[in-house]
Amino acid sequence: MSTLTTVMSVLNNVFYFQNGIGVLANIFLLLFYTFIILCHRLKPMDLISCQLTFTHTVILITGGFVWVTDIFESLNIDNDIKCKTAFYISRVMRGLSICITCLLSVFQAVTISPSTSFLANFKLKLKKYIIYAFFYIWSLTLSLYSYLIFYVGGFTNVSKTNQMKVTKSCSLFPTNYIIRALNLTVTTSIDIFLVGVMLITSAYIVLILFRHQRQHKYLHSLSRPRASPEKKATQTILLLVTFFVVMYWVDFIISSTALLLWMYDTVIQSVQKLVMNVYPTVTPLVQISSDNRIINILKNIQSKYH
Repeated sequence: MSTLTTVMSVLNNVFYFQNGIGVLANIFLLLFYTFIILCHRLKPMDLISCQLTFTHTVILITGGFVWVTDIFESLNIDNDIKCKTAFYISRVMRGLSICITCLLSVFQAVTISPSTSFLANFKLKLKKYIIYAFFYIWSLTLSLYSYLIFYVGGFTNVSKTNQMKVTKSCSLFPTNYIIRALNLTVTTSIDIFLVGVMLITSAYIVLILFRHQRQHKYLHSLSRPRASPEKKATQTILLLVTFFVVMYWVDFIISSTALLLWMYDTVIQSVQKLVMNVYPTVTPLVQISSDNRIINILKNIQSKYH
């Protein structure tokens, strides 16, 4: 018992530390992108990054499903409504994260595609397509996870109702195994499709970079030129996509196993919280460190105080 308490204490401390860093980094990045969008020339890439940052900020502030229910606990609202709201927000934000990351990968593949490729036809219409893409992504995600509100609610009594307790006040209602498997199959199929698109576009981007590297090999023999902003942005997106795919599958294995076996203990829950929040925490740090505009701003601020 004492060992379990120690483990839970360590996991919770790591979780709060992780969330603190992630929230600060995402809020800083969100303010930066908002300023860029409002005060400078509108760029589709900044719009996508701003959407992704907003999604990750909400994910981290709510702390996933668990933290939201604890925050709502002090409010004078029916416990069932609190649980449904928290669970819905958590799943929608997770869905938006994977969709927007996929959009980011596709957008960069179009941006760097050669003028002779099929994707080059979309370059001039990117801004228009991005607005449509946002509309479809939000509409699809909000509607896709709406069914979940029927399968989650306030916790009553596990021994009598066979509910799966996911927090101290919320639980998943028992459903037919076939229905549960069917719901999991539909949502998983969409996720796998999006991850597949990410991997395909990432492979395409790597191929373009490799060809570009070979075509300009003679420049490297004379000097070591600095990476262009476009190439730097491409490498950043490749890193984010790779990192997302790894974290997604770890989270998928944990959550799918728990749902299919109808078993969710506190340690599994804590580990899943950490895994779910790794990508939203790391993403803004990678973006900040690779964006020359932010780096220049930070350097200017530092120079003023020295």
